[in-house]
Amino acid sequence: MELRDACAVVTGAGSGIGRAIALELAVSGMEVVCCGRRLDRLQETVAAIKQSEGMGMALAADVTDASQVQRLMDAIMKHRGTVDVLFNNAGSFNSIAGVHEVDVETWWDDVTVNLLGPLLLIRAILPHMMARDSGIIINMNGGRPVGGTGYACGKAGLMELTRILNDELRMQNSSILVFGAGPGLVRTEMTELQAESEAGRRWIPSTYESFQRGRLRRPEDVAQATVRLLQTATLADSGKSYGPDTDFGEWGT
Repeated sequence: MELRDACAVVTGAGSGIGRAIALELAVSGMEVVCCGRRLDRLQETVAAIKQSEGMGMALAADVTDASQVQRLMDAIMKHRGTVDVLFNNAGSFNSIAGVHEVDVETWWDDVTVNLLGPLLLIRAILPHMMARDSGIIINMNGGRPVGGTGYACGKAGLMELTRILNDELRMQNSSILVFGAGPGLVRTEMTELQAESEAGRRWIPSTYESFQRGRLRRPEDVAQATVRLLQTATLADSGKSYGPDTDFGEWGT
């Protein structure tokens, strides 16, 4: 894909990995629509993009609310008329407990953000991509930790959605590409909760241990891998997952 002057939508772009992805795409020449719930954080991302002489705009939306997603899509289409890349990065990991003791509403909110959110964005954007027979959709994967079943079930469902969406597109002879992304363990608000909370240290001690030992990936690692993916991916690659260490030159071999 030619990135210069293309348009990318990145959810969860107000902090952490989402911000790094938005910045890297903008530096590569794309106009980036930064989406999320916290407008002030999105505006900080856009300010950083503009400091790097990139193009970006901030649009606040709750990705689990179908009406807000539709308003988001209407605003994007009015501004750009097209979306070339959708990166479903927004995620939630607030339920940290054994299955026998979870707060059901918090657990379900994790599933909803991680699975329903991407579905609503894909459902809003995909018809426009299909009309042009062009576009790339990337869904952020994550771990399956003990004590994090809400997050794990949402991400497992999202990867199944990724797989089946790819199969559906291939059935229709579509040129749209679909991928899963795995960033590794990165210091974010989400993982800091695991490392610093009593529940996190009890159920997911490996996060605290990795923090202590400095065994972490940088948000920029997966952002840079995403640019390499967008620049080199072919139809034969669609449906695969990638991460910071993926050798895209070996995908076709």
